[in-house]
Amino acid sequence: MHSHWKARACLTVLMAVAAPQLVRADPVEDFYRGRNLELMVGFSPGGGYDVYARLIGRHLGKHIPGNPTVIVKNMEGAGSTRLANWLYAVAPKDGSVIGSFARGVPLDPLFGNPGPQFKDAAAFSYIGSANDEVSVCGSNKTAGIAAFSDLSSRELVVGGFGAGTESEQHVKLLNAVLNTKIKLVKGYPGGNDVNLAMDRGEVQGRCGWSWTGVRAQYMDRVKDGSLVILVQNSLAKHPDLPDVPLIMDLAQTDDQKKMLQLVLGPQKMGRPLMGPLGIPSDRLEALRRAFDATMKDADFLKEAERSKLEISAITGAEMEKIIVDAYRTPPDLVRRTAEAIK
Repeated sequence: MHSHWKARACLTVLMAVAAPQLVRADPVEDFYRGRNLELMVGFSPGGGYDVYARLIGRHLGKHIPGNPTVIVKNMEGAGSTRLANWLYAVAPKDGSVIGSFARGVPLDPLFGNPGPQFKDAAAFSYIGSANDEVSVCGSNKTAGIAAFSDLSSRELVVGGFGAGTESEQHVKLLNAVLNTKIKLVKGYPGGNDVNLAMDRGEVQGRCGWSWTGVRAQYMDRVKDGSLVILVQNSLAKHPDLPDVPLIMDLAQTDDQKKMLQLVLGPQKMGRPLMGPLGIPSDRLEALRRAFDATMKDADFLKEAERSKLEISAITGAEMEKIIVDAYRTPPDLVRRTAEAIK
């Protein structure tokens, strides 16, 4: 009997020691520990999406249980639709791969744009976006376009890098809704390539250009007048640009305003991070929490400020709502908008 109670006492002690270990066990931490997390970017290096992704990648891992090493890679092509399709159809769905592609691409199926293999808002896992973006149209002073009103009578040649990107959608929208004369040259791999084309004189300007990117790289040109900001393509003005017209104020009818709102809605998810559909719910929640924590990380915010990158983050849930709401738009309005931007 004595030995029996002694054995039970030993077992009790062992269980007491083991219990904290069981409580502390974290399957998410176990998955990510010692692992690389790949953050894929749908554009060429040096552009806005790439710069934001690399900034986030330097800080995200420390907020994920298990602290994986975040490795940023580029998969350019088709205005980032190549990456979106890869994430949807090919990428592992275990939380080891996430991506950043053009904020308008999730709406491509809604507008009937060719290219996407996915069909609706439920194609991706939404993690978060680093800023609420304002896009602009800008032109070199040498183009001779002094104000947006000049575009009704004078041609401006701009570069584009994909049907689902604002670099092309915003041009088509302006031409269709406001009768501007903007000529689009397609086929550039990314925004940085269009910027270089402007420097070389191949094109005169760029539309769907994120103001944060302009501010980070070309503020000296804006200040000396060699780069003219013509219009803000957004639902609200940026505080930096009180005197630059807002596209919403130029719309003449309610229908025009609704069309603009539908296309410009994704601006709020300016630098989106998404994953493939099917990431286990506990890992997706960990990625979302890690993203939200990164956006408040003091070191991250200091680096963003040094790089002149604006941070006005929204959550993955807020991103998802933007896309889901867009897909609930009345079909007639969608059809007319699609005709305007095709």
